[in-house]
Amino acid sequence: MKKVGIIGSRGMVGSVLVDRMIAEGDFQHADITFFSTSQAGLAAPNVAGVTPILKDANSIQDLGEMDILISCQGGDYTKEIHPKLRKNGFQGYWIDAASTLRMQDSAVIILDPINQLLIEKAIDNGIKDYVGGNCTVSLMLLALNGLVRENLIEWVTSMTYQAASGAGAQNMLELIQQMNYLGESYLAQKQQHPHISALEMEKQLTHEMRFGDMPKENFGHPLALNLLPWIDSELANGQSREEWKGQVEANKILGTTSNPIRIDGTCVRVSAMRCHSQGLTIKLKKNVSIETINDLIKHGNQWVHFVENNKTATLKELTPSFVSGNLNIAIGRVRKMTLGDEYLNAFTVGDQLLWGAAEPLRRMMRILLPS
Repeated sequence: MKKVGIIGSRGMVGSVLVDRMIAEGDFQHADITFFSTSQAGLAAPNVAGVTPILKDANSIQDLGEMDILISCQGGDYTKEIHPKLRKNGFQGYWIDAASTLRMQDSAVIILDPINQLLIEKAIDNGIKDYVGGNCTVSLMLLALNGLVRENLIEWVTSMTYQAASGAGAQNMLELIQQMNYLGESYLAQKQQHPHISALEMEKQLTHEMRFGDMPKENFGHPLALNLLPWIDSELANGQSREEWKGQVEANKILGTTSNPIRIDGTCVRVSAMRCHSQGLTIKLKKNVSIETINDLIKHGNQWVHFVENNKTATLKELTPSFVSGNLNIAIGRVRKMTLGDEYLNAFTVGDQLLWGAAEPLRRMMRILLPS
């Protein structure tokens, strides 16, 4: 069996990856070794058939003995270790959750329900680096696969509503701390002033958010009862880097870089714990009936969960709480817009820790392993 090394299994993406591998029986198909940057020599996760001791994730020699390496350790780790491995002669496959290598010509962004043919061609051509895509890009492409496949999309504006977990585990915990801080402030005010009005309470909580001691070491700003309309670094054209990824990564996944689908929008951090949502405005290349559009979206791939455009179904099924922890990607609010018959409205939500992070890595490993 091929030797597979998994790096960073204790983090959010790594732990979701291991859970999915257990659920799908992946450990039966490879000789798995877990690597750690800080706990080498300690016990590895208790999974049948796995090497029982954690190996050193900084050991170029130990890493180089693997046929496939899956890194969930982060971008700084990739920047340091990947070039050292390649320079030392590592000829195995590198599968990465971090964005470091995504836009390099020598790497393929992996989302096999969308670009399996491109992945297979890359393998045949000797490409060895495979990288998971940006979470919102991957979720959007999966949701719109039926329309993309028919070459119906001219451009997309994606307004994202990204959960705290997209920024990391420490940010999730900080959101809870912020909510607790404001909750305690509310209870204190209510105890002192039992008949305080809603507007007066809002003023008190806003004051706490602006001037109080709310935990904000990680986000830098209040997220609880708030939103943050900027994610990632600034670019010279006024986009955030997260917004820039929409077009460049989507078209690299699709293999349409030379004739790109134009994609832009505003990326916003919201106080959901898990799952990213997106409001989409889609310009179609031609007028297509809403019945045909619905049918194409429904049959885009097996993970699309189409939600009928009515209030009851939308509020029940088109939410982070509904899709959290499963592979289905909900898409609804699909309707023609008053802008014209070629303009389409849609809303989609999916678990970014699954299809936006761990699942493409797992599936890429299985592509490389014998059945």
